[in-house]
Amino acid sequence: QVQLVESGGGLVQAGGSLRLSCAASGLTFSVYSMGWFRQAPGKEREFVAAISWNGGNTNYADSVSGRFTISRDNAEKMVYLQMNSLKPEDTAVYYCAAAWLRTAQDRSIINYWGQGTQVTVSS
Repeated sequence: QVQLVESGGGLVQAGGSLRLSCAASGLTFSVYSMGWFRQAPGKEREFVAAISWNGGNTNYADSVSGRFTISRDNAEKMVYLQMNSLKPEDTAVYYCAAAWLRTAQDRSIINYWGQGTQVTVSS
C-alpha cells in the first residue's frame, strides 16, 4: 500500500519560512519523480515544484521560483519543500505527489497523492 504523508504545515507571518516534508512508503521511491502541488479554497489544484528521480532536475511554478526549493533523500524516502519569503497568496493545502517515469508536473500523470498539509500565511 502506497502512502505519502506530508508534515510541516502551519501558520506563519508573511516573509517567514516553512519546510514541508513528505514521507513515502510502499513504492520504489527512487524511480518516481516527486512533486508538490497546492490548492487554495475555490481554486484548482496547481503545480508548485517537481524533482526528478535522482534529484538532478527541478522545476518550479513561476509564482514560487526563487523562493521555494524542492529536494529529496532517496535513502530516507523523503521529499522536502523549503518555502521562504512566504506571501499570503501562498496560503493553501499543499500536496505531495509521485509520478512514475514522468516529471511530476501535471496533475493528469500523478500516480499517488498525499492527504495534504495546510499552510496559512498571515499578512
